[in-house]
Amino acid sequence: MRKCALITGASGGIGSAIALRLAKDGFDIAACYYSDESGIKKLEEKLALSGVVYRIYKADVSDMKSIKEIFADAAEVFGGVSVLVNNAGMAQQKLFTDITEAEFDRITAVNFKGVFNCCQCAVPYMVNRKSGKIINISSMWGVCGASCETVYSATKAAVIGLTKSLARELAPSNIQVNCVAPGAIDTKMNSNLSDDDKKAFAEEIPMGRFGTPEEIAGVVSFLAGRDSDYVTAQVITADGGLT
Repeated sequence: MRKCALITGASGGIGSAIALRLAKDGFDIAACYYSDESGIKKLEEKLALSGVVYRIYKADVSDMKSIKEIFADAAEVFGGVSVLVNNAGMAQQKLFTDITEAEFDRITAVNFKGVFNCCQCAVPYMVNRKSGKIINISSMWGVCGASCETVYSATKAAVIGLTKSLARELAPSNIQVNCVAPGAIDTKMNSNLSDDDKKAFAEEIPMGRFGTPEEIAGVVSFLAGRDSDYVTAQVITADGGLT
């Protein structure tokens, strides 16, 4: 029986790598994105070449109506979502006292409410099947906090809390809920850093380098597969030893 993996934020570096890795693992792919048309086009080209069955969805994860429509379509096309990867997110670097209410509301809506929305739509199908995997992408800053990224760090910490609580609630239904907390990954999200800043940051990492999207995808691949059937409520921090 084929299985479908739905990945949010699929147009970004980590999201695209996850989609391609899970496609390689034999999953049908439901790729959800919001605004990066160039990124999703590149992903779609690669998925098409791979021969995998896939569907592209454009939606704001903070809009429950749109998310319900995606899951309803995925149920019709794929028979339901077996693996949910909540990867969509947005970052911000700003002094705490300068953060506006609108900025707070938007970051919280995408990074936390978006995870809530997708989980709430995925769970009924998974409970009915007595099987499923939910993998939430947090951040090392959700583990230890980051200066000038307070709201971002707080939302990523909230994702960890949701992961641990939901994992316990769904364990009797044979559904595993886990979290990946990436460290400094070489993606567009870090493109605002100068070469000197990147070099200085890398020197603080015990492994001496930034991670790659493919390395995060590898962790997700493990959590999405059968080898992790007895792993739940865990946070895997993939940060080269930084935290």
